[in-house]
Amino acid sequence: MSASRGSSARPSYADLRVGATWADAPCPVLVVDRHGGLVRINEAARGLLPGAASGDWLHERVPTWLAGAHQRISDGLRSTASGPLVGTIDNRLFEAYPTAGDDGDVVWWLVDDSGRRRAEAALADAQSRSEVLAEVSNALLSTLNVPRCMEVAASMAAEHLAEAAVLVAPPQGRRHPLTFALPGGPVTQVARQIDVSSVPGLAEALQGFPPVPARWINPDDIPDWIVPDGFAGPVGSVIVTPLPGHGVPAGALILLRSSTEQAFTENEEIFARLLASRAGAALSAARLYSEQAAITATLMRELLPPTLRSVHGVEYAGGYRAAREQVRVGGDFYDVHPGADPSQETFVALGDVAGKGLDAAVLTGKIRNTLHALLPLAEDHQQVLNLLNAALFTSHHTRFATLVLASVRRRGGRAHVRLTSAGHLPPLIVRNDGTVEEVPTHGTLVGAVPTVTARTVDAVLEPGETCLLYTDGITEARGGPLGDEFFGERRLRRALSECVGMPAEAIVERVQMLAAQWVGAGRQDDAAALAIRAPKAGPLALVNGHAGGRNSRRDT
Repeated sequence: MSASRGSSARPSYADLRVGATWADAPCPVLVVDRHGGLVRINEAARGLLPGAASGDWLHERVPTWLAGAHQRISDGLRSTASGPLVGTIDNRLFEAYPTAGDDGDVVWWLVDDSGRRRAEAALADAQSRSEVLAEVSNALLSTLNVPRCMEVAASMAAEHLAEAAVLVAPPQGRRHPLTFALPGGPVTQVARQIDVSSVPGLAEALQGFPPVPARWINPDDIPDWIVPDGFAGPVGSVIVTPLPGHGVPAGALILLRSSTEQAFTENEEIFARLLASRAGAALSAARLYSEQAAITATLMRELLPPTLRSVHGVEYAGGYRAAREQVRVGGDFYDVHPGADPSQETFVALGDVAGKGLDAAVLTGKIRNTLHALLPLAEDHQQVLNLLNAALFTSHHTRFATLVLASVRRRGGRAHVRLTSAGHLPPLIVRNDGTVEEVPTHGTLVGAVPTVTARTVDAVLEPGETCLLYTDGITEARGGPLGDEFFGERRLRRALSECVGMPAEAIVERVQMLAAQWVGAGRQDDAAALAIRAPKAGPLALVNGHAGGRNSRRDT
């Protein structure tokens, strides 16, 4: 051994200071003199550095990061108090802690930090993926629009996992909706007729079967229609994974990497399946919502009151407000069924089913359909009510309804109206002098007892006069200064007296507006109103050979 490396037999400062502990330490320990020669080496160090022995040069046995650090300490360019150094030896990560002695020897303690660093890296990777999954979930669940959901799923898959992503949705007819995405690029959505068997594993993925491992897919077998425009280079690695849905597969996700990028690892395949499961659940929910929304819209169209207009020279106007705006339908309704020609009566019905919301709307639809079927018998209000009552009384519904029926025919400039109430609020007539009259028709509820009794009353509307049919959602609107007072019939009459000469539509709008203002921000009930008005236009005509006038009402 060279004299510059000193004698291995002499007791160094390290020997005196550290004693025998360095030899028995579980971690590798090197005692190195100021010239870079190995003075002592323990058993753990011999296992790490096979063949190393006292008297060897340090730079011949360890990587340059450790040899260079020792040289800097020996030259006084670095203090041992500066903290550990980090580097690799034999593909393992070590932290090197130096302890310097007065004689220039340095004891290097090498602590294997590979396990901790791998654990930290794995934890950081898991946290990062959890954050990505949370971000994906939030983005997907922020919309219930199916095309938008497909766009978000494809773009986020491309951003976090691949150089390109293709989402293949279940077929619509003979075409599959396809969504192409590149990281940071535009998303393209098309519908094409494709051969799913041309992509390995795609047919199985669309049926919900487990994915084929990426290493089993030959990138050369990928057809051109899968590769989006702008994809860099030939395909080098592919993942095809299903999008699990709620009982029915929601489609498949295809991820592509070019041959210049690293192939998908097993962990990335697992992560891709996790992302696909989130996307599949969101797509399934969006499709279910879209289907239910379409069904609801169809039912709504059938349940919502019709748009009214003038029929055979008589004005009709209606207004409806549901208790729950998000539902839009409820237990109040009205219908106007015109006669085939002016000589025939127009049949009008306005009603109120007990309860609110969809349950009441279902019975409302049944009543309206039944009344429509009974139109050939509309001249006889009592018979119509009896048949309707029998249909409701024998059904599984436990709800009842109130109704007011009207048969309207114009004769000359007047409108002749026959009115029948079945447990409903009596209609009100607005005369040309501002008088508001109550039509004295009354009867029993429909669907509550086996037999319905009702009284039919005739009324005549002079040109410009209006008959208002309404539900208790108007008069029982609770509000006012203290929020606990009904709007009431008295206020309704006063409001109507101020509506002389107004069109039917304006009268209905005013009544609805006043009731809504009375309620304010309080809880509302279903409310409906229908106005029948004899227009002022047209000359006064003769009825049955006599001049028309406000002829008296006739009970039947």
